[in-house]
Amino acid sequence: MHYGLGPIGIAIVRQIAKRTGFRSVGGIDIDPAKADRDLGEVAGLPTALRAPVFAAADAAFKRIKPDVVVLSTSSSLRTVLPQIEGILEARVPIVSTTEELSYPTGANRRIAGRIDKAARKAKVAVLGTGVNPGFVMDALPIALTGVCERVDWVTVDRIQDAGIRRLPFQQKIGAGLTAEQFLARVEAGTVRHVGLAESISMIADALGWRLTRITDDIRPKIAERRISSDVITVEPGFVCGIVQDGIGYRGEERLIRLHMEAYLGAYESFDAVRIGGSPPLDMKLVGGVHGDIATASIVVNSIPKILNAPPGLHTMRTLPLPSFFAGK
Repeated sequence: MHYGLGPIGIAIVRQIAKRTGFRSVGGIDIDPAKADRDLGEVAGLPTALRAPVFAAADAAFKRIKPDVVVLSTSSSLRTVLPQIEGILEARVPIVSTTEELSYPTGANRRIAGRIDKAARKAKVAVLGTGVNPGFVMDALPIALTGVCERVDWVTVDRIQDAGIRRLPFQQKIGAGLTAEQFLARVEAGTVRHVGLAESISMIADALGWRLTRITDDIRPKIAERRISSDVITVEPGFVCGIVQDGIGYRGEERLIRLHMEAYLGAYESFDAVRIGGSPPLDMKLVGGVHGDIATASIVVNSIPKILNAPPGLHTMRTLPLPSFFAGK
């Protein structure tokens, strides 16, 4: 069952339709233009999936009992909590793209405990995952440290050309705004990448480091020339994207640094992990990991893992790393 049929939710539907061993049985979305239609039609597929789209979750679960729900509605854990609790009342496992669910921090830990308790009561598993957070800036560097006898620090750089990403992502990084509008929306929490604190906390816990503080600094990338994507044109002097740094400290020592730039017309897209220690490691993925494709893929590839996981709330630390599986 697909809960949330925005760009990522639709990408997951399309991937499920092509993957052996999976079958979509329905969708849920509050958009009245999508309700009461076939899921395949809503996803723009050439054939129907014979899977209805419901406007409300309770109506969907009265009609259909899926093996798993893919939840792709919001980055905010507080926002999706009622949706998660409704799914767990139906005793169905969940794989979610909610960034704050990937490794709940701060006040979200209390909400995470509530979800864990409900999942155990329902005897099903819940996972928050994605490409970032969920893989590139946390699970991947954690896995690389497995060959180290000592780790002194971890740095991850993620540089993306936002022009190839979906419109909501380009809006989330502030493309097209003035610098003043950008800073106002950062203050309001509507322009930012969600997940750096979660990824830093996951790395620190995996490596046994006790951090004293985590910082998250956001600033605009200003266009020096006219830049256009398929959906947005940015004039010189306006914001073309975001530069964000998350740093995990122990005292005044910087142990973890996550640096992200996502802007239209990036000179190069790549993901790079550097680990100081023995042996030192330096890995660069030329071209980077495509955020939208990878998010849909890691969700689909995580479904077999969550179906076999013990009840409760899981993270990418508590489950075996997913892999692509072509089916039998």
